[in-house]
Amino acid sequence: MIHNDVLRSIRFMLDFSDGHVVDTCRLVDPAFALDKAQVQAMLKREEDAGFLECSDAVLAHFLDGLILHLRGRDPNRPLRPVEKRINNNMVLKKLRVAFELQDIDMHDVFEAAGFPVSKPELSALFRTPDHRNFRACGDQMLRNFLKGLTLRVRGG
Repeated sequence: MIHNDVLRSIRFMLDFSDGHVVDTCRLVDPAFALDKAQVQAMLKREEDAGFLECSDAVLAHFLDGLILHLRGRDPNRPLRPVEKRINNNMVLKKLRVAFELQDIDMHDVFEAAGFPVSKPELSALFRTPDHRNFRACGDQMLRNFLKGLTLRVRGG
């Protein structure tokens, strides 16, 4: 899924302002170079003038910052390094951690979006890529998860 769509969806879900998105990214690294104008450009549609592609670094910082924003920082643990590459499975994992979702919650989110997922399918999404039962999270699955999570957070 295009990173801009993920950023746009989460921003809508949580009703974040452009400044809040910048602040969330900076929770992980206060020196991270991102400003409101860049966020506004990333939120535009691809066909609009001034569109800016959301990089892996921006999405990784935003998702890690979202975890810190929603769950708080554990003073006994050092911050994890920010990933260089972000894929749909990582987005799913980070959202699961940020919203403290258990398996039953994940199933409910998918059900709310009209996209039921079986237990083996769900567990395959969270396995390591070299595991024989690993399954890549497709764009449609992530899109439906974001839709269901939005319904859960904002209300039906």
